[in-house]
Amino acid sequence: MTSRSNLIVRFAEPTDYSVLFKLIQGLAEYEKLSHAVTGNALELKEHLFGSHKYIEAILAESAGQAVGFALFFHNYSTFLTKPGIYLEDLFVLPEFRRQGIGKALLTKVAQIAVERDCGRLEWSVLNWNESAKVFYRSMGASILDDWQICRVTEDALTQLGSVK
Repeated sequence: MTSRSNLIVRFAEPTDYSVLFKLIQGLAEYEKLSHAVTGNALELKEHLFGSHKYIEAILAESAGQAVGFALFFHNYSTFLTKPGIYLEDLFVLPEFRRQGIGKALLTKVAQIAVERDCGRLEWSVLNWNESAKVFYRSMGASILDDWQICRVTEDALTQLGSVK
């Protein structure tokens, strides 16, 4: 059991890239999507800390062990004319759930959004993940039924990017 006084929530540092990638692999396993992890820890490190920072990450640690993370990046709302934050992933190791760690991570990302004068904080949730939906609603989130994600990847992305 993790006590709140034992929990540290902090920005990831360059030395954290491999532990963060292991947590990402844990998330993929939980979501039954391990086969979809085609990247690697070194690419993650470059995207977090390289010359062009594409993403940011927050780590949750209990007794010196990384037990969860939030990974996010900025987006933009043309209607609000404000930046926003898109939370790509929020994950807590299964054995550390129901201890307030997910709430601490989500709260920290929300604090960052407020500090940066963002107009909104958004993320996606898998339709089968009822416990996550209950948690997100308890945190004040609305789950939008009117919007669906569109995605172009791999060969289709290459083909679309080649259209003249």
